[in-house]
Amino acid sequence: MDGLLLDTEPLWGESMLRVAHKHKIPITRQQFKETTGLRIFEVTDHWAIHYPWQGSSAKEVADEILDDIIASSKKSATILRGVEKALILLRKHHFKIGLASSSPGHMIEALVEHFDLKKYFDVITSADAVEMGKPHPAVFLHCAALLGAKPNECLVLEDSVNGMIAGKAARMKVIVVPDELHFDDPRFSIADGKLRSMEDFDLGVIN
Repeated sequence: MDGLLLDTEPLWGESMLRVAHKHKIPITRQQFKETTGLRIFEVTDHWAIHYPWQGSSAKEVADEILDDIIASSKKSATILRGVEKALILLRKHHFKIGLASSSPGHMIEALVEHFDLKKYFDVITSADAVEMGKPHPAVFLHCAALLGAKPNECLVLEDSVNGMIAGKAARMKVIVVPDELHFDDPRFSIADGKLRSMEDFDLGVIN
């Protein structure tokens, strides 16, 4: 969802910094590299160990970050270019569509409802539902099972390296749609294909 359907990816850092500063947690953007790919509750658990603070618990801080980013996303985020066109095309040709995100379930639900995207998906699932988040493949395997699909019948669309690794580990075909800053990252070479944006998506990508 974040960075592929919606341009919410940069908002995570802003919300994390805003809430961390409120609670006087000694975090800067530099430290975010330590927790890349972790779920938000894992992030604040990491902070509690390495950058302890007084007052609210790690879970309370994580919940506050989620509330902040949901509000910020509703106010500032947009659906990325080509997303709805691609979803409409897939629905027209009777493909099953699942949303498998590392974001918490209640955030996913709030934002797909707000941006009127829920109608396109047969299944919406979160890494909350599995023991391990990306780059572990569990969330993709869980989503495939809910769709009634075998992993090798699935195509994953991802914008991140961790998501790509998760999709490949699940034995699924993976097409990456990186942001402009990371488009030439050599790690994306293991993907089955790469698009500049979802505007470039067509049914030929699936074959």
